[in-house]
Amino acid sequence: MAQTDDFRNIVLLGHGGSGKTSIAEAILHKTGKTNRLGTVEEKNTVSDYDDEEKERGNSIHSAIMHTKHNGKEINVIDTPGYPDFIGAALTSIPAADCCVIVINASTGIEINTRKLFQASTEAEKAKIIVINKIDSDTADIPELLKQIQQTFGTQCRCANLPNADKSSVIDCLTKSSGEALFSDVESAHTELVESAIEADDKLMEAYLGGEEVSQQQIADVFAKALAQGKIIPVLFTNARKEIGITELLDLVTTYAPSPAQVKPAKLTDGENVAELKADPSGPLAGLVFRIGLDPRSNMKYATIRIFSGTLKSDTAMMRGNDKKPIRPGHVLKNQGAEISEIPVGVAGDIVTLAKLEELQIGDLIHDGKVAGKFEMPHVPAPMFSLALEPTSKGDEQKLSIAMEKLTEEDVCFKVSRDHQTHELVISGMGDLHLRVMLSKMEKRFKLAVTTKKPKIPYRETITAKAEGHYRHKKQTGGAGQFGEVFLRVEPAPRGSEPTLQFSWDIFGGSIPGQFEAPILKGVQEIMENGAVAGFPMKDVKVSIYDGKHHPVDSKEVAFRAAGKGAFLDAIQKAKPCLLEPIVNIEITVPADYVGNIAGDLSSRRGRVQGQDMLAGNMMVIKAQVPLSEVASYDSQLKSVTGGQGSYSMTLSHYEVVPPNVQQQVVAQYAKQKQAEAE
Repeated sequence: MAQTDDFRNIVLLGHGGSGKTSIAEAILHKTGKTNRLGTVEEKNTVSDYDDEEKERGNSIHSAIMHTKHNGKEINVIDTPGYPDFIGAALTSIPAADCCVIVINASTGIEINTRKLFQASTEAEKAKIIVINKIDSDTADIPELLKQIQQTFGTQCRCANLPNADKSSVIDCLTKSSGEALFSDVESAHTELVESAIEADDKLMEAYLGGEEVSQQQIADVFAKALAQGKIIPVLFTNARKEIGITELLDLVTTYAPSPAQVKPAKLTDGENVAELKADPSGPLAGLVFRIGLDPRSNMKYATIRIFSGTLKSDTAMMRGNDKKPIRPGHVLKNQGAEISEIPVGVAGDIVTLAKLEELQIGDLIHDGKVAGKFEMPHVPAPMFSLALEPTSKGDEQKLSIAMEKLTEEDVCFKVSRDHQTHELVISGMGDLHLRVMLSKMEKRFKLAVTTKKPKIPYRETITAKAEGHYRHKKQTGGAGQFGEVFLRVEPAPRGSEPTLQFSWDIFGGSIPGQFEAPILKGVQEIMENGAVAGFPMKDVKVSIYDGKHHPVDSKEVAFRAAGKGAFLDAIQKAKPCLLEPIVNIEITVPADYVGNIAGDLSSRRGRVQGQDMLAGNMMVIKAQVPLSEVASYDSQLKSVTGGQGSYSMTLSHYEVVPPNVQQQVVAQYAKQKQAEAE
């Protein structure tokens, strides 16, 4: 059984098309775990095993693999690279001790590369940069290396260099001579050693004093510098030809930190923070970082990084704050879709458990001796939405179950029922993300749906003071119905809570107090359903100040109708209008596109609030813009920036809709009402 010191947990991160899956495949083949080298094109890689992934030719989920090299147990997490599936990549970072950032030599530093590098830095993980596809004819590797150092820092140093014909790589840590494709090995060796030595003050002093530093001292300090983030080794690979793969494995097993060498994991419980040493004899504490469904059996699998303790099949395990223990059952290891049983999972390892429906991404699993939560990376809010309706009537319950299963797998996929529009709305990172989720739903659950853009949640309000009056009188032979209400309305401050400020200002008993509640119900009915275009109302003050009643004919139903009628009468006089949601939007783009984006926002009635410069010639544009103008902004941003832009939105406030927009919305509502009546 492997010891904690023997594990090396790496996660492959980077933009789509950088070759992460090809590197994972080469690692397995080089170490003898597979007998042939699979490719994405042939749809036979270990990590892209889902039918959806094979069909589309890119990773959608994270995949777990394991192998051995130089006596070390290596757990490899292959993650999706396209921005639509960034959730799986981000939630995999806490499970690793070293993040391997893969960059396509031809396309360079792309948007997801920046995001995932930043997330790795915030998580205080050791980092290795791999420049893959060095055989590309369009690659300008010296220029790319310069951009990497400008973007990610001068601590990015070449740990090896491609040789002159790109058929192999030259180790720059142990060698100081050789014929490289560019630069020279001696300079790279010197830069690498000097950067590493900065992690040890005494060694730095000796080195600057002219003392000779041994190879063993360099190796020791290099491992320390890598763990502390003071050096980020840059390696070169051609995964398709397995060039540089052994050197990558050598660096990981020799210098990357083991679970026992990294900072202890932290559990936060309120204000209390507990550190967990990677000790198999310590209390059990693990993080669920991946949920997957077997594409053939639909069986649920939860993948867990064990930070402390030991997990066996009969361990009395608990989830989060639950008090009831659950049995883990078989302890499993993943090799892509294939699973095998192991006798025990120990601190530092990554294992999988089956059929535990209660486990969710982010959960702490423990033995009752610890409490709290592990900090998870911030995941972007899903901003692209579609409204769903099942094609077949009676499938609502089935659809609800399917949506619940899909949300378990992907932290960036959300499902909600809009209580104002009564629509079932799914939200994701973009059009591709939602199309993939709907395709998975159709294949797994045999469900078909129709989709449309969700309704914009407009609101209605008033802009002036007014009075309203309504008399409800109904006589039908026997006892009649009578109620008369006088009321005043005026605008409340924008964003008021509650949205309706109701006051009962009746004096002298013109309306008995027992009819206050029915009148309020009549008013609330209009507040909920609107008076202009069918949207809920907000920011309204209502005062009931006079009325009449009949000792026999006055009933609750009469005063409910009178309250509703008087309120409608007042609204029509109080200059009603529509309010639209305004969102704060932050758009990250290369600086060259700032002018185009600012102009586009202006055409969408947006107001730019400011700009911030980021490393690597990137800019963040902050603006406020009506939600209706950016509800489908995903495709527009990709078009303008060639896929290099990203954005996030949060609701800011509501503002009055321009008259021309209000006319369009009201006309659409009238057309819809007419169609329903017919």
